[in-house]
Amino acid sequence: MINGILAAEEALASRVAHIFRAYPRQITAAIAALLLSAGGGAFAVASLGPDASELPVQQVFEAVTPRSFADQVEALDTYGFTLFRTEITRSSDTAEALLRRLGIADDAAAAFIRSNADARTVLLGRAGRTVTAEATHENALQKLSARWIPDGDGGFKRLVVEKIGAGFRVRTETDALTPGSRLASGIVRSSLFAATDDARIPDSVASQLADIFSSDVDFRSLRKGDRFAVVYETFDADGQTLRSGRVLSAEFESNGKLHQALWFQEAGQKGGYYRPNGDSLRRAYLGSPVEFSRVSSGFAMRMHPILNSWRQHNGIDYAAPTGTAVRSVGDGTVEFAGTQSGYGNIVIVNHRNNQQTAYAHLSRIDVKAGQSLSQGQTLGAVGSTGWATGPHLHFEFRVNGEYQDPATIAQQEGGAPITAAARPAFERLAVATRTELAAAFSVVQASAD
Repeated sequence: MINGILAAEEALASRVAHIFRAYPRQITAAIAALLLSAGGGAFAVASLGPDASELPVQQVFEAVTPRSFADQVEALDTYGFTLFRTEITRSSDTAEALLRRLGIADDAAAAFIRSNADARTVLLGRAGRTVTAEATHENALQKLSARWIPDGDGGFKRLVVEKIGAGFRVRTETDALTPGSRLASGIVRSSLFAATDDARIPDSVASQLADIFSSDVDFRSLRKGDRFAVVYETFDADGQTLRSGRVLSAEFESNGKLHQALWFQEAGQKGGYYRPNGDSLRRAYLGSPVEFSRVSSGFAMRMHPILNSWRQHNGIDYAAPTGTAVRSVGDGTVEFAGTQSGYGNIVIVNHRNNQQTAYAHLSRIDVKAGQSLSQGQTLGAVGSTGWATGPHLHFEFRVNGEYQDPATIAQQEGGAPITAAARPAFERLAVATRTELAAAFSVVQASAD
């Protein structure tokens, strides 16, 4: 039941976001007035009608006799009712375990799922698939639907197990995903990713948020009370979000300073993130080559863990599990992809202005020498090859062959501002974006209060 309520909230939020983007002019004034008037009297809005205190007041009384509790119970027993519940499959699921989490006690349904090849393959031993069940008031299965996105497919598949007479039947369908958008917001109490988890924001969206503001916000030293709001794409199946997409707009308030960004794509050009004034937020390099990691060793003198002597550490080490994706921080061409003594498996990428980045101790290499890379493209995975005491990525930044502190890499600008021709369309989008984010911020502020 709780999951069903959360799904309804997500669907409502997605619909609100769609209306904001479709009718920005028509609702901007109304929403703005509402938000301002909710600010504790700090702003005033001109009245368009008579004072409410002058309007006539009429009270209407009507006697209502509710049905007795016994009659209500009898009606439920006579006509029955349907229970709905949604869960996510786990790799350890058995038929009984899955049905139990769905609130279903039905031995015949469990036996059917175990015996039917299609149902067994889709539902058991598969983590992360969304399953919705309809059950009678006696907790017997009426209908079960599982939805998932096949690899490399733009649509989704749906498996339906349905009660027919004394038995069950199963069918598999293919359908199109429904694009939408969701507003979300949160307050930092410990870290960005803890806050996005609390706000039920997907990790992929949280990572985008960190990348977008990497040159404006130091996410390693956030303050308690920093807040954010974000609007991002969703792709839904039967009202349930199966996949999240690109961040469409975002705000981040840190240390009293507000940073804003929105996605915009000019016709025939590569899209990017811009400030509301039209300045590009694109940087030549991402702030980190690994998502969801921590810095275990910086660019400084340190005691070498293997050589046991004080040496200059010429890069930054990112601690992460083996197999974690490693991405190119900027556009470039692979100079070297292979093995080098203490580095183990390493990829070296040439960038503009005689700049290079190096990614060492990889467990695997996904690129080859001479290959062109785009910013954010996966080039390998975290490992512990070479001189490494545990799984991590050793990342270096070199300029004209000289080692530089990689922490400064994200400061280099790499984008152009909005052109004059695209300015009108950009301004219209900016108006809708400000309204959306103001609505999201008002929600998180209300929750804080």
